[in-house]
Amino acid sequence: MAANHDATEFVDDDFQPGHKVTPKQPAWAAGAPAPSREEVDARVSEAQQKLAELKRAQEELERERAALEETRRRQMEFQTGRQELLQNLTRGVGLLEEAEFAARRDAELMAKTLEDFNAALLKLQAINEEGWTKDNFNIELTRALTTIENARMEWNSARLKLPVLAGESRTATTPATAPGSGTKPLTELGFGELCRLGLALTWPLLAVGLLALGVFVFILLRH
Repeated sequence: MAANHDATEFVDDDFQPGHKVTPKQPAWAAGAPAPSREEVDARVSEAQQKLAELKRAQEELERERAALEETRRRQMEFQTGRQELLQNLTRGVGLLEEAEFAARRDAELMAKTLEDFNAALLKLQAINEEGWTKDNFNIELTRALTTIENARMEWNSARLKLPVLAGESRTATTPATAPGSGTKPLTELGFGELCRLGLALTWPLLAVGLLALGVFVFILLRH
């Protein structure tokens, strides 16, 4: 059985026709006499103080935000710079190690060539034509020609290995295998090229040998 309810319990007087809604009064004015000027001034000062505090808090948040943005920018700069330098330095180390190895090999080759050049130069300077006599002329001439041909072979061999002797500019790569130098390493030469190279290096010795043999035969026939 349904309970008895008073119909007026669910009626909102504010929505009744003809009911006039009155605005709520401030707490300090509800059922109280009008505030004095001192009270109003106090409330105004309190509101201004709260506004000042809020402004200081806003400024503090702005400074904190600016500091965080600067930190983020520096972190990005650190990560980008680190990655860039890691790549550049790694590549640079590899290039310099290769160049250092080539330069060390070139320096050793130059030192050996320089030593051979000095030895050949001393031998050429030791030739004394004024000391030759009619009896030893042919023998001394053969020795002198042999010394000259040996020096020429040393020079031609060095020019193949060191382009700087031909007036070409040096690069960081190995002179005998420098790109664009026009000279191939021996391991890349074919059989025909090796034969021609061997002939170019040995024909002076063959010529000297034939000359010496001719002189020797001439001396035998003369006596």
